[in-house]
Amino acid sequence: MSFFTYIVASQRNGTLYTGSTDSIVSRTIKHREKTFKGFTAKYGCARLVWYERHPTRHSAFVRERQIKKWNRVWKLELIERTNPGWRDLFDELF
Repeated sequence: MSFFTYIVASQRNGTLYTGSTDSIVSRTIKHREKTFKGFTAKYGCARLVWYERHPTRHSAFVRERQIKKWNRVWKLELIERTNPGWRDLFDELF
C-alpha cells in the first residue's frame, strides 16, 4: 500500500492546501465534490497540483507537517519544479 502527501489549489498561484492520504484518488474526488466542509470547500481547492508517494502513513504525515510549516514561496517552487503549467494531475493518476 502507498501513502501520499499532496497539494490541491484553487487555481494557478491560488489558495493552497497540503494534506496526506492513503488514497489519492478518493481524497481528490472528495475535495472536488466539497465533501469536506472546511478550508478546501470554502476556498475551492480542488485541483491536484502536486503529490508524492511514501512507503508509510507516518512518512506521508511527517512530510505533510513539514510542508505546512513552509512559507508560500517554497510551496510554489515545489509545485513549479514538477508541474510548471499547474495542470490538474488527477487524470494522470489513471
